[in-house]
Amino acid sequence: MKACFFRKYGGPEVLEYGDLPDPVPAAGEVLVDIHAASINAADWKMRKGEYGGKIGFPHVPGRDFSGVVVTGKDFKPGDEVFGVCEVPREGAYAEKIAIREAIVARKPARLSHVQCAAIALTGLTALVSLEDTLKLRAGETILIQGGAGGVAGFAIALAKHLGARVITTAGAQNHDYVRQLGADEVIDYRKEDFTRLSGCDAVLDTVGGDVTTRSFAVLRPGGRLATIAAGAEAPPSPRPDAVSLRPKVNRDRPHLERVAALVAEGTVPLPAIIEYALADAAAAHRVSEARHLRGKLVLRVV
Repeated sequence: MKACFFRKYGGPEVLEYGDLPDPVPAAGEVLVDIHAASINAADWKMRKGEYGGKIGFPHVPGRDFSGVVVTGKDFKPGDEVFGVCEVPREGAYAEKIAIREAIVARKPARLSHVQCAAIALTGLTALVSLEDTLKLRAGETILIQGGAGGVAGFAIALAKHLGARVITTAGAQNHDYVRQLGADEVIDYRKEDFTRLSGCDAVLDTVGGDVTTRSFAVLRPGGRLATIAAGAEAPPSPRPDAVSLRPKVNRDRPHLERVAALVAEGTVPLPAIIEYALADAAAAHRVSEARHLRGKLVLRVV
């Protein structure tokens, strides 16, 4: 099969495009012909070796995909499915993948493979962050940092659907975009200090760095902050009256089915999508690493 992979950690230049052996599904796994895979920040962080731990080389990155079943038990050949890969195995930047069938879900007919790949990991992360971790409720106010990104964009629309008041940060060029997603108030992070806010019930941080630490200032006493951009563990809260949380984004079919339904039914709009060929994954990584992306980058495999 054709795949994009790396043999050592490094910059985008270590990504190679070439032939690798087809995966052989183990017991409980499904074999899928991949049609599209999306680019996530986790992909280039893995490529750079930021997660530590040991992985085998050559390593095929990529954490979410959409495609067609070749062999399976719950699914029959020809079924259209999508999924989010387990870590550190990954493997979505390829023409084929073998993955646990229990963490694969059926692709809605009204969504293309490119569209479904674009919402898989971002939607799962946003869903777990808002509903399972922050337990966001109707009538609450939430600040979502980095609103134009994939996770944050999905979270804006989901938070609005849940009945929350949504404030987000974005550059001026993305203000209309995040308002269309459902943001009630938009702060231009280049010109305004978001810490002028106060009384927020919750914060979802997708930016990291000092933004994470400073975001605690906007919370009311008893408020909670969830971050996906400050490592594998929740950072310590600088306030005794505010909770710091790290969403645990496990893979399972029910969560993926809910993500797909939210988009297919129109509750959550599709993100802006830019497509790349699988062979051009290095170029896509360079764009993603610049961190000023609107929506999602997707690799078209078929």
